[in-house]
Amino acid sequence: MPDTSAQTPAEIPAIPAGIPEATPGAPPAAREARYPFTAVVGLADLKLALILNAVSPRVGGVLVRGEKGTAKSTIVRALAALLPPVTTVPGCRFSCDPAAPDPGCPDGPHGTGTGGAGDGAGIGIPRPARLVELPVGASEDRLAGSLDIERALTEGVKAFEPGLLAAAHRGVLYVDEVNLLHDHLVDLLLDAAALGTCYVEREGVSVRHAARFLLVGTMNPEEGELRPQLLDRFGLTVEVRASREPGERAEVVRRRLAFETDPAAFAAAWADREAELAVRIAQARARVADVVLPDSALRRIATVCAGFDVDGLRADLVTANAAIAHAAWRGRTEVAAEDVREAARLALPHRRRRDPFDAPGLDEAMLDALLAQVPDDPEGDGPEDDPEDGGPGGSGGSPGGSRGDGPGDGGPDGSGGDAPGDGTGSSGDPHDPASGGPGRPPAGHAADPGPEAEGGHGERVAPPGPLRPARVFTVPGIGAGAPGRRSRARTPLGRTTGARVPGGRPASVHLTATVLAAAPYQRERGRSGPGLLLRREDLREAVREGREGNLVLLVVDASGSMAARKRMSAVKAAVLSLLLDAYQRRDKVGLITFRGSRADLVLPPTSSVEAGAARLRELPTGGRTPLAAGLLRAAEVLRVERLRDPARRPLLVLVTDGRVTSGTVEESRRAATLLAGVTSVVVDCESGHVRLGLAASLAHRMGAETVRLDDLTDLAGMIRQRRTAA
Repeated sequence: MPDTSAQTPAEIPAIPAGIPEATPGAPPAAREARYPFTAVVGLADLKLALILNAVSPRVGGVLVRGEKGTAKSTIVRALAALLPPVTTVPGCRFSCDPAAPDPGCPDGPHGTGTGGAGDGAGIGIPRPARLVELPVGASEDRLAGSLDIERALTEGVKAFEPGLLAAAHRGVLYVDEVNLLHDHLVDLLLDAAALGTCYVEREGVSVRHAARFLLVGTMNPEEGELRPQLLDRFGLTVEVRASREPGERAEVVRRRLAFETDPAAFAAAWADREAELAVRIAQARARVADVVLPDSALRRIATVCAGFDVDGLRADLVTANAAIAHAAWRGRTEVAAEDVREAARLALPHRRRRDPFDAPGLDEAMLDALLAQVPDDPEGDGPEDDPEDGGPGGSGGSPGGSRGDGPGDGGPDGSGGDAPGDGTGSSGDPHDPASGGPGRPPAGHAADPGPEAEGGHGERVAPPGPLRPARVFTVPGIGAGAPGRRSRARTPLGRTTGARVPGGRPASVHLTATVLAAAPYQRERGRSGPGLLLRREDLREAVREGREGNLVLLVVDASGSMAARKRMSAVKAAVLSLLLDAYQRRDKVGLITFRGSRADLVLPPTSSVEAGAARLRELPTGGRTPLAAGLLRAAEVLRVERLRDPARRPLLVLVTDGRVTSGTVEESRRAATLLAGVTSVVVDCESGHVRLGLAASLAHRMGAETVRLDDLTDLAGMIRQRRTAA
């Protein structure tokens, strides 16, 4: 690798996005050392988003979405080394600021150097800012804190042991694969992020402490989406993807191999750039309080947020804070139009109203048009000239936004700007949200495919009708299936709801219940010191309650009779709503369609349903109705899945009018009896004044509930009610 230590920031070439994680055979030093922030190639928007949060923590964090192997985790872990140091009260486990200590700190009260119990607290001890990582499988007590087990058992005292939220106070809380985080941990994060305070009421402990942190999460969208409440808590979002240009990818590998060969030498080569960037962040953080947000910029922010039809007002606040931070980062004392543009590009993609399965994104042409609607304040002097001309953040910024890597180009590592359109940036979806994206008609304009003659050979593709959100239902009872977001279930991870005597070796000891069981017998056991005398019969196991995911198998009639009177458009809209619901709640979903003389497994049971949604939109309708083939294929899929995952409870949703024009009625009846033990719902698509009741008769043989086509908009809600299957 050529020596770049003597190059100036302007001479460093533009490098593509992506530094893969350490390879399995890398030396231990390479696995432990942190890759330098400025050495990560490309990812300009992600670098800018992280830096804006470092400049102003009020921006509210970053969500990084992207495919695997694109340096998401690498660059986030490298951020901590660039943050200014934190001054804390000596001996405080909760990182209180000596200049403004938390009056309710459990380790307090902290004085101000005027005498008393907290005398000397105003002195402070500087330390580096912390990067605290929250594992996906962490327990609730590890996150929020709990009773100090060691002191309870050895000293017999009730003391609080801080969790990860306390450790992350005034630092960075990093959640890798945040979309896979269990719901009970998500609830705790939401409370702490909203209030800036962690409340712990458990195991006889009642504690409140400050928990203000920079929340950074990374995720692969293929593995599922975030709950809307948590998604909205991230101030900015960035979509990353690797370059497809061979030369740029070679440079990515070249740098990574150099780092793994000698991490210390590699870090030393980039030390000057790291120090330069850290100084610039500190200067911008000191400047941010003096940045002015003029009325013209505020009107631009409101116009853009309203124009993109985002939910709530948090988007306006985040965009304003991000614009102020961007102005400070660019050395300005007043927010300019380009600052608002850069802030909106990062703050709005995940907040705009969009259809299911669309990636977050903004139409940048529409963004520029909205910004142009608001003129500059005629009484103002206008923004200062950009001290470093040539970057997208300067006057007349290009539609690509901050795509460069140099400090003067909105990027932090001084490696120049990426070429436009090279695929290495992280800009939003280029499609107009009003158009719904490629392959999707505007809502309310579903074409009527017209009636199709039963048994005919013609094919029509009916677009889905307008999607409607499903009602929220709860499921009675408690299952024991795979962890998810659907039904109540007994799970290894979840909220502790009680304690019980274990049948064998306890999976998770319930400390409070164990201590209470042993306490009455301490005297007769001869206890003479502070320690607690325990016996095996004192042990109590924690009972945890979470949520489970289910297997939802959709069997859809795509024959010619379904094309009449917009039936298929309504069916597609309902099934897409159910797919979205399952996608968000981590269900496993399969899709079978039958038409002509056979049934096809369009989507094998999977937790990633985007392919099924795309195929459903383009599903042709026509031909005869092989009902028996569809039922037999469903029975076979359920049999195989029962062997693969016996704990996951299935639910069959059959969408048909009950007609049989391929095969015999008797074959359909025999096939229906094979599914009699499966919890099923039959959606009756028969319409008109004269109804034969064929779907209802089929449902009776299957032991299924019948739902009319008119109720399809509530199909997802009805599915929730049917989660009591054994």
